[in-house]
Amino acid sequence: MSTLLRQTTLRTLPSIRRTFSTTPLSSSFAKMTLVGRLVAQPELQATSTGREILKYSVATSHGPRDNQKTSFFNVTSFMPEGAGRDFRQGLEKGTLVYVEGDASISQYQDAEGKNRSSLSVVERTLEVLAYRKPAETEATPEAAAAH
Repeated sequence: MSTLLRQTTLRTLPSIRRTFSTTPLSSSFAKMTLVGRLVAQPELQATSTGREILKYSVATSHGPRDNQKTSFFNVTSFMPEGAGRDFRQGLEKGTLVYVEGDASISQYQDAEGKNRSSLSVVERTLEVLAYRKPAETEATPEAAAAH
C-alpha cells in the first residue's frame, strides 16, 4: 500500500510543481484588496500626456459597530475606451464594489512645505457586489410625474 501511495505521489509531484512559476519575480509588488462603497460616480480625467484615466474613491469601514471608522482610498483605472470603461463610468455613488489593485506610496511636499505621503491604488480588477438601492425618500422624475 505504501509503495502504491509513493508511486502516485511521485507521479503527481511534477504536475504540482508546474503550477508554481519557476521564473523569479523581476521586482517586488504590493497588492491591495478593497471591499467598500463608491464615494461618488467615477470620473474620466486626462493626464498631462492626454491619456484618459478613470478615477474614483472607495470608502471602507472597520471596527466595532458602535465605533466604526471609515477609510477612503483613491483608485485609478487605466481601462481603455470601450464597454468596460463605460460600465465603470455608469456606476453610482454607494455601489458596493470589490477592487484588487497595485498599491504604492508616494512622498511629496504640500503647498506649505510639509512632507506628506499618499497611497495610490491602480485597479487590476473591479467587481460589483451590490448596486445601490434608491432611498425611498429620494424623488425620482418618474415618481414626481406620478403625483
